[in-house]
Amino acid sequence: MTGDEGPSYTVDDALVALGFGKFQILVLVYAGVGWVSEAMEMMLLSFVGPAVQALWNLSPHEESFITSAVFAGMLIGAYSWGVVSDRHGRRKGFLITATVTSIAGFLSAFAPNYILLIALRSVVGIGLGGGPVLSSWFLEFVPAPNRGTWMVIFSAFWTLGTIFEASLAWIVMPNLGWRWLLALSSLPTSFLLLFYKLTPESPRYLCLKGKTADAIEVLEKIARVNGRELPSGNLVSDHEIELQQIDNPSEDARLLSPRTNEIKHPLGMDSNLGGISSLSVLLSPKLARSTVLLWAVFFGNAFSYYGLVLLTTELNGHSKCVSHKLQTEKSQDVSYKSVFIASFAEIPGLLLSAVAVDKLGRKLSMSTMFFICCIFLLPLVFHLSEGLTTGLLFLARICITATFTIVYIYAPEMYPTSVRTTGVGIASSVGRIGGMICPLVAVGLVHGCHQTAAVLLFEIIVLLSGICVMFLPIETMGQELRDSVQV
Repeated sequence: MTGDEGPSYTVDDALVALGFGKFQILVLVYAGVGWVSEAMEMMLLSFVGPAVQALWNLSPHEESFITSAVFAGMLIGAYSWGVVSDRHGRRKGFLITATVTSIAGFLSAFAPNYILLIALRSVVGIGLGGGPVLSSWFLEFVPAPNRGTWMVIFSAFWTLGTIFEASLAWIVMPNLGWRWLLALSSLPTSFLLLFYKLTPESPRYLCLKGKTADAIEVLEKIARVNGRELPSGNLVSDHEIELQQIDNPSEDARLLSPRTNEIKHPLGMDSNLGGISSLSVLLSPKLARSTVLLWAVFFGNAFSYYGLVLLTTELNGHSKCVSHKLQTEKSQDVSYKSVFIASFAEIPGLLLSAVAVDKLGRKLSMSTMFFICCIFLLPLVFHLSEGLTTGLLFLARICITATFTIVYIYAPEMYPTSVRTTGVGIASSVGRIGGMICPLVAVGLVHGCHQTAAVLLFEIIVLLSGICVMFLPIETMGQELRDSVQV
């Protein structure tokens, strides 16, 4: 593009010119390992809860609270780290979260009692809340035409983590016990700390904060690694272009720019945005409807996803409502097998989302998968055989994995750079509330011989989530990322 001071280009223009190359692959691997470690820390809850219950004679509610404590920590962390990374940079955001997660995760393996285990797992949850920071960081390096496909590939690291954790538990739990599982599962996070100094800051974030020279330095590094050349001219942010268009509203600009019809006072540009300021931007007239509906979708998604993970062990372990200790012990091997099999449902779920996300769009893909999930869950209101139960949960998990994948693509695309990680972080926090409640349903109701009520509750939440997706006002497929909100 050209202006009064010669040719200029945006970060989006630069990323498209530089393409998706070796540099982005390295960023993908680094962020992906963080996603693997979060998936492992979440999946191990399916195995540690029953083991600790047997060891310390815990009630079903006390067992459920181990999982809920992690989600309570994530509720705090997802919001906090989002604000930190929007104010101080993506790199600082995931450095703190990786440090907290790795230390607390390793120490929880040595917890001498239930109270200390709860406390340490809560701290792990606070660290895990930083997951959206890594996904936003990676997203900001991806050219717009490739974004949907590569974000699905990024999500594959979560699937890799769940399968790896299920395999690890199957091997470690019968031979070494739950403490070893906790210790080994904390190791991948240390990888993030080991290679932290090599990670670049997001050029989009740097440009937004007025650090254009630093942004150009990162873009030049991408150009060298990818073997491409940057566009000629000066790097400018979308915000600068918008202000230029407002000051000089030429006829061509009015015809060609999709943003000139937006109202003219940008929100979310202050480099020192605090948590309250960021929240006010997210609930501003321009974003309020999207934000509230997205919160509902994240809640339903997390509730149903983690609920299905827990139901895989609980329905098979208590399908005849038998709570006798010997029966529970006999079903442990079956639980490992069922969770291991169900973990592979994420692979077709990812493939499905990869096909749908850039063809059907984000919204239609998500709503369709939610509604199909309802169909697969409905027969579980009855007590079925173990094989049929596992099969239906497998199919339902394919759908929920697809919606989970797509909502983590949609959310950061919907929000501007100025509040992107805060917006995704708060939405993720609301999802964690769903994660906190679902163990009480999946474990508590099934243990209490209320399987039908538990499954019907999942049905209602999944159905409502699909309806909320339909009312989201923006379809982000093929759209460039925005830097600021015009209200």
